[in-house]
Amino acid sequence: MVVIATGEGYNYYFMIKIKTQEEIQIMAEGGKLLAKIMKQLEEKAKPGIATKFFNELAEDLILKYGGEPNFKGEDGFPAAICTSINEEIVHMVPSDRLLKEGDILSLDIGMKYKGYHSDMAVTIPIGKINFEAQRLIRTTKKALKRGIKKVKPGNTLGDIGNTIERYVESQGFSVVRELCGHGIGKELHEDPEVLNFGKRHRGEKLKEGMVICIEPMVTQGDWHIKRSKDGYGFETKDGSLACHFEHEIAITKNGPWILTEE
Repeated sequence: MVVIATGEGYNYYFMIKIKTQEEIQIMAEGGKLLAKIMKQLEEKAKPGIATKFFNELAEDLILKYGGEPNFKGEDGFPAAICTSINEEIVHMVPSDRLLKEGDILSLDIGMKYKGYHSDMAVTIPIGKINFEAQRLIRTTKKALKRGIKKVKPGNTLGDIGNTIERYVESQGFSVVRELCGHGIGKELHEDPEVLNFGKRHRGEKLKEGMVICIEPMVTQGDWHIKRSKDGYGFETKDGSLACHFEHEIAITKNGPWILTEE
């Protein structure tokens, strides 16, 4: 689940919470379970399924694995998962809307486990999708992977954002600038803001023990956004397709540790 960016993130005063190895271990445990849940949701995504189905399944699985649905109630959000289709970027409330062949679906899910939060997102094709939609998904996924490679002590938040921005724009797409990733821990949204654009060597330095969510949101057209009619979600202003991937990463002395994977 993303946050609204307050600016370029360079002059913003951060209160970053450094986690102990024990805390990160708990978060890794929760993240692994969340990745397992996400895989089960992805397997059910096909034409004719209503997005509210994913909400019911997600909540059932989160409770089954000993967690709590941390999105539910966050800023009044009424569901355990965000289900965004096509031009919808993030935070869409699951509904009776049916998935159709050729859609792309972003699933954003979080869980509180043993007092700590986990958060991740993927975008998946529904049936057969066109070439440009495939390319958008592939680019966003690769942008996340490239951003993660910059996660090491001594690098900066600007190094991550710049890497994502340059790769996305080299492929002819745009990065959303008004929404961003975030720190995570005992709170779902903690400092710092993790932007998907920026300048190298600028911004907060990464330190061992930080845990952040990197989540590129990429559009086929212009990067400007608008609120959805439900008041919770965001969609592209020009109606172009949007894509979203997210992982939760711990900074270690040896580099990035992806917590939200099996």
